[in-house]
Amino acid sequence: MKVEQIHSLVNSITDELLGKSDLLQEDLSNVVDVGKEIFDNVSVDNYVKSLVNKVGKTIFVNRPYKGNVPSVLMDSWEYGSVLEKIQADLPHAIENESWELVDGETYNQDIFYKPSVSAKFFNKRVTFEIPMSFTELQVKESFTSANQLNGFLSMIQNAVENSMTIKIDSLIMRTINNMIAETVYHDIPLEGEEDTYSNKTGIKAVNLLKQYNDLNGTDLTVDKALSDESFIKYATYIINLYADRLTKISTLFNIGGKERFTPKDKLNIVMLSDFKASANVYLQANTFNKELVELPKADTIPYWQGSGKNYSFEDISSINVKLTKEGTKNRIVNVSGILAVMFDREALGVTNLDRRVTTNYNAKAEFFNNYFKFDAGYFNDLNENFVVFFIA
Repeated sequence: MKVEQIHSLVNSITDELLGKSDLLQEDLSNVVDVGKEIFDNVSVDNYVKSLVNKVGKTIFVNRPYKGNVPSVLMDSWEYGSVLEKIQADLPHAIENESWELVDGETYNQDIFYKPSVSAKFFNKRVTFEIPMSFTELQVKESFTSANQLNGFLSMIQNAVENSMTIKIDSLIMRTINNMIAETVYHDIPLEGEEDTYSNKTGIKAVNLLKQYNDLNGTDLTVDKALSDESFIKYATYIINLYADRLTKISTLFNIGGKERFTPKDKLNIVMLSDFKASANVYLQANTFNKELVELPKADTIPYWQGSGKNYSFEDISSINVKLTKEGTKNRIVNVSGILAVMFDREALGVTNLDRRVTTNYNAKAEFFNNYFKFDAGYFNDLNENFVVFFIA
């Protein structure tokens, strides 16, 4: 083991702590051990210089990753592959002739009134697998007990599980992102390549910043919006309004124009963490009646598609999606400033999720191959309520 003399460093640190010197540039390379992959020729004792140092304690990096995306998991089934959704349109009213009786008139009661019923089928599934080899004989030489060996194998298993969680979480977010893209595309069509979303808003794709500026005659910009108390109040007001509006049956809040309503116990709300945090700090911190300015209960996410390299608002609030719906296939939707979405529980989801592990033993080389497999169906139903709130 290499032992460094750091008396001069600790003396200078003491002077800094006691206010006897300015802040110094400190070289901590002799203090902080950043580790190395293997031993080198200095990993021997300091007495006879030939005894190899032994491992005194082993720590396995084995922390389960839970993920933090909204739960949109639905049920699974054993046989068949198709998810079928059947709907009935609202019938129209006709004249009640009970109060329009005319002497000698015939009233026909044998007319057949066919209900308007349609079915939508979802029959697409995605799959992937993560292979990992496990061995016991070949690594026993590196550990001093069965507990250490089991800890090592458990760490590898946990790494696979964490990888699965990350990948499944990302697919769930892509399911939400695709619905955002479809909603923005259909509610706010762009006219030409030079057109942008900054001067547009809709009923399902709500540009909160444009509405706020139009209402108040201001020119607040995106970079200042989340620190502007007045804007955050307005955004909270509109989002709470929509949560109530969706409880009433309407054709306005879904792309298909179907008669839909979403009770609050069936409403999912997902918010960007930056927006939720700004509302908590700028709106509620100095407010006595906090319940009057609270956002509705929601899941929070740090980004929609990815963090980028520096968690800039432009990156975390953006999606860049190629559409999948027939008729708009391969159209690109690139929009930023997304603050929140709210949607019906049946607007999107994950169905028939199947996680399993298959194993094969290689007798010649004495190792196991485990194949961690995943199948699931991810769907968007454009006939269900879905609303996007963004600033541009």
